[in-house]
Amino acid sequence: MERLSKVSKEAYVEQMREATETMLHGVIGAVNRARDGAWINESEMQVRDLLADYRRKAYETAIEMRTDASEAAFSPGRQKDGTTAAQEGSVLPKHRDG
Repeated sequence: MERLSKVSKEAYVEQMREATETMLHGVIGAVNRARDGAWINESEMQVRDLLADYRRKAYETAIEMRTDASEAAFSPGRQKDGTTAAQEGSVLPKHRDG
């Protein structure tokens, strides 16, 4: 099996930069909005939710970037066995449900 394309760390960091800054601003905003004596009580759940959303976005972005890089490296015109995509799809299924 040939190696699929990888994404550069720099490209990923650049892609995530805005989301990272937004998340960090949200964290400090939640902590700063909390009343004195209630910093943890009034900010913990907001920060937990912000970090959960960020974690999901970070992972989804990495997967999407890797998928896009791999698809860009794929040549749909020629298969490994030498057949073309058109030839491969030209065989009719043996059963009605294919």
